[in-house]
Amino acid sequence: MAVILGPNQYGKAEVRLVTVKRDGLVHHIKDLTVSTALRGELAATHLTGDNSVVVATDTQKNTVYAFAKESPVGEIEDFALRLARHFVDRFGHITSARVMIDEHGWDRIAVEGKPHEHSFLRSGAEKRTTAVTVQDDRSWVVSGLADLVVLKSAGSEFHGFPRDEYTTLAETDDRILATAVTARWRHQGENAGWGESFREVRRIMLETFATKHSLSLQQTLYSMGEAVLTHRPEVAEVRLSLPNKHHFAVDLSPFGLTNDNEVFYAADRPYGLIEGTVLRDDAEDAGPAWNPH
Repeated sequence: MAVILGPNQYGKAEVRLVTVKRDGLVHHIKDLTVSTALRGELAATHLTGDNSVVVATDTQKNTVYAFAKESPVGEIEDFALRLARHFVDRFGHITSARVMIDEHGWDRIAVEGKPHEHSFLRSGAEKRTTAVTVQDDRSWVVSGLADLVVLKSAGSEFHGFPRDEYTTLAETDDRILATAVTARWRHQGENAGWGESFREVRRIMLETFATKHSLSLQQTLYSMGEAVLTHRPEVAEVRLSLPNKHHFAVDLSPFGLTNDNEVFYAADRPYGLIEGTVLRDDAEDAGPAWNPH
């Protein structure tokens, strides 16, 4: 039997970066979590401990901060592309670089009804995300969002599922549908309009969730992805992860009360987890866009 080294990568995880851009009295905040991962001719460090080809993870961290100073961060997709290309171009033995960024939103605090110039309030748990892979002279850009919590109090049913001796769930034609959307979408090529694309994809998914009469969360998932691909030609593929945030009607009969779908118990676990991919049948090769291995 022979033992060999398989696919491997290394990098710096979760570099916290906050930048302040001063436009006179008005300040603009960028709050990012940046992770880098490098692949290439790295067998020596694994097999013999020879570190002559290892770009230290501390160097990768410092590069993130230096790049943030040398030019504006801008859209997170552009920043990730600049970083990934630097590592591949600067070090000949690095053949692939992957940069993942979460952007944390801040809203301006209102003072006497007007947005304050330099005071902010964290906008919530939702994050804008990107994962960029550069390999040789090619690049793949995946944009996304995470922890976008949505709920609709009507327009959702669930019935017609198989029943056996272990089934206790009642069928319903009127339920609360709630989820925390994690969505990632792969671009076809490099799109300069990252900000507009992100805002429009997010809008389309939210509008579809709100207006599509749902017979299952699976149906809602497909409809959200289909709507994005129908209206945004720059997107080749959409991947969605939708945990079903169950809301169960409380039995009020012991108190002599009826519950006409007005009082619910919000269960945090266990939960159904619905995941799926919607893509164009003629989409270009995804390459290492989703998984660098």
